[in-house]
Amino acid sequence: MPKPRAKTIIDASWVAILGNAFLSVIKIIAGFLSGSMALVADGIDSAGDILGSLITLLTARIIAKPPNMHHPYGYDKADTIASKLLAFLIFFAGAQLAISTFQRIISGHEGMLPSSLAVIVVSISIIGKQLLARYLGKTGRKIDSPMLKANAKNMQNDVIISIAVLLGLIFTHIFNLPILDSITALLVSVWIMIVAIKIIIKSSKELMDGLDDPGIYKTIMDAVGRVAGAHNPHRVRARKMAHFYMIALDIEIDGRKSLDEAHEISNKVEQEIKHKIKNVYDILIHIEPLGDDRSNEAFGITPGDLSDK
Repeated sequence: MPKPRAKTIIDASWVAILGNAFLSVIKIIAGFLSGSMALVADGIDSAGDILGSLITLLTARIIAKPPNMHHPYGYDKADTIASKLLAFLIFFAGAQLAISTFQRIISGHEGMLPSSLAVIVVSISIIGKQLLARYLGKTGRKIDSPMLKANAKNMQNDVIISIAVLLGLIFTHIFNLPILDSITALLVSVWIMIVAIKIIIKSSKELMDGLDDPGIYKTIMDAVGRVAGAHNPHRVRARKMAHFYMIALDIEIDGRKSLDEAHEISNKVEQEIKHKIKNVYDILIHIEPLGDDRSNEAFGITPGDLSDK
């Protein structure tokens, strides 16, 4: 018997937590022992991944709660709020590292040449992160979990960071310049902040009911066009609630049709939209008589809006 979806997410989160905890600890310790600030930076990035997996674990429990009087739409937006919180934590860690590394560079204190221990540990990190990325990606695709798939992409980005650290260490030894390690650490910290800012922008857009892919409106209108008797889709609005879509739209139906006939047409429109768009939480359809005056409608998307783009 297959495991429940929430249980699969929780199990995968624990694997990510334990794996990142191990990698983070050995990288930070080895970074200080070997004198590699770049490796310390990589370890801090892995520590951020621990927080990410913990937030995913907590969020999986929160979004599993059913709707109630206080949250009639459920708790799925906890995912977006958690992402924003995580982004601020990641940005703070990256900024602190950038400041300390920059001060180290301008002070002219190059420090010692990192030992070979740093190269060994970062090589272990590359292998470990790649394994975690593949596991989370495979599990996320299996149960269609956006959180796990996003976490897998984050792990894949970490592999790139670790490769950059490894190259920095190699060039540091080749040219015998300890400052190259500090420069690599600074670049990694800037990358960490950029990733955090992207998460903040994306989560803010979702909280303001914006969409990354406005092409969904064309999909909705095309779906309405496939249903006989449904005309002039307008005032179309779509917003995301975690990975679910909430959709509302108005359609026009011949006013001479009976209520039962109009209801049947609207049901067909709803089914057609769900067939074309995955993860639809709910669809609200408002029926108007054919040729109704729409001059006072200010909200939503109309076919004319699509043609203007």
